[in-house]
Amino acid sequence: MSRTTWLITGASSGLGKALAEHVLANGDQVVATASSTQATTELASRYPETALAVRLDVTDPADRVAAVRAAEERFGSIDILVNNAAIDFIGALEEQEESDYRRLFEVNFFGAVALTRAVLPGMRARRSGTIVNVSSMDGLASLPANGFYSSSKFALEGFTEALWQEIEPIGLRAMIIQPGSFRTGIENRTKASGEAIADYADTAGAFRGMMGSLTPEMFPGDPERAAEAIRQVATAPEPPHWVVLGSDAQRRIGVKLEQLRAEFDAGKDLAYSTDFPGAAANAVL
Repeated sequence: MSRTTWLITGASSGLGKALAEHVLANGDQVVATASSTQATTELASRYPETALAVRLDVTDPADRVAAVRAAEERFGSIDILVNNAAIDFIGALEEQEESDYRRLFEVNFFGAVALTRAVLPGMRARRSGTIVNVSSMDGLASLPANGFYSSSKFALEGFTEALWQEIEPIGLRAMIIQPGSFRTGIENRTKASGEAIADYADTAGAFRGMMGSLTPEMFPGDPERAAEAIRQVATAPEPPHWVVLGSDAQRRIGVKLEQLRAEFDAGKDLAYSTDFPGAAANAVL
């Protein structure tokens, strides 16, 4: 029986771990990667025939090459890449330390880009493969205190949207997952960056203050149900491009789209007024 092989980053906890467990329980093969292999090794020990635990810091070029090689040597190919690894720092844009937000982009965006580029040659050769990039509701609807995280996800979404237009004509697929707040323990892993500035007390500061009082019950999303949904869409014959997961994500993204549509429509005359007269008919795009 032919099995689908998944390479999942950030598989030691949260949504990545839930997806790896769900995929394995349903008979597929998984290369479970994370910067620490303690949790992924335990998972692989329960599925010795179909799971492989590999250390992967997505910001390390040597780790990326080794992970792809290990996956191909063990299972022959990578059918589905899930770029799930991510980190977050909170704080106003002026407050956060440059080293933190650069690290955030290296993990959330550049790591995903590099891994995508690493698996594409094999997928192109087979004319088969799917890239699943895990964004966030923050990838469409930003918030104070989370601007750099949102920016990294906005970038990932732009990358993925161009990607599927490039690869679909040769039989490959790409999609964006936009989860809301899921009970993954992220509230315990998210750190504030920089010193608080009093002028932002009512905006970013309010978000900072809330972090210490968050409880799992405030997160509506169920990681196991999200994992089931991701497997369903990633293996569909005609997968969607955008996949919203969670009631809060559906609500927040919906509000953003309504706001964008209202301002888009209101600005139509202004937009047209900036063309050379008669030039619209010759537009290249």
